[in-house]
Amino acid sequence: MTRTILSSATKEITIGFDAPFCVIGERINPTGRKLLSAEMASGDYSRVKLDAIAQIEAGATMLDVNAGIPLADEPKILAESIQLIQSFTDIPLSIDSSIIEALEAGLSVYQGKALVNSVTGEEERLEVVLPLVKKYGAAVVAISNDETGISEDPNERFKVAKKIVERAADYGIGREDVIVDPLIMPVGAINLAGRSALDLISRLRNELQVNTTCGASNISFGLPNRHGMNAAFLSMAAGAGMTSAIMNPLHSEEMHAILGANVMNGADPECRRWIEKFREPAAAGSEGRERRMTRRRAKG
Repeated sequence: MTRTILSSATKEITIGFDAPFCVIGERINPTGRKLLSAEMASGDYSRVKLDAIAQIEAGATMLDVNAGIPLADEPKILAESIQLIQSFTDIPLSIDSSIIEALEAGLSVYQGKALVNSVTGEEERLEVVLPLVKKYGAAVVAISNDETGISEDPNERFKVAKKIVERAADYGIGREDVIVDPLIMPVGAINLAGRSALDLISRLRNELQVNTTCGASNISFGLPNRHGMNAAFLSMAAGAGMTSAIMNPLHSEEMHAILGANVMNGADPECRRWIEKFREPAAAGSEGRERRMTRRRAKG
């Protein structure tokens, strides 16, 4: 079984087919969040801390950290955000940027083994990101598009993923440290996008033997009741072999779907996590009554 090991300075997690589904919290991202963007650009990371804590408390396995703010010093902001988060939590991080200088700035201060988000199949991108991943002993998200763009044909996206895995091996990066994002299309625009995604996830697991991730909310773009659709997709994707997703853990519907998928996939022994989450608290006085009944049965 392929297992991706990620860590902070003191905590290690495993992403794998026999491990619980990995929830990568997406909230530390200024895209579309004007207040967060303005605060991070000014060096105010109080909301970054609050977002990190809220996601951890909601059940995130790790956090994605993005500092993509136009005209701002992204390398500095990303590095400072990572240092802040690692000062109060041991949860592993995904370092998210399209700028190579920002990725290196984040990796240079990171304590542990990080996940780099991301590399595509474009030759220019492979040649700069993969050496960086190797240099810092990180793992990397491989996005299944290249110079030709994003293909609607899942066979083409599989070919791009295979190419990235092979190129990573040339740099001494094993398939266990390449997590493929097969690029989930919106099912509201492409009717068979869900079925194609599930088939592709299964191929990536069985043929390429890699762990997978995705931006989970892409599947429901443009549809009503997005959380319900996301939950349905996540549980089915986990069944098909997907092992992680970049998502918002504050949405309970999606998180419940993942907890259930862990049970169905045998990744929650004796349903312990499910029971801990949903078992109703004992009624007042019931513990005493139970003890009395136990003593009576013992006497009888």
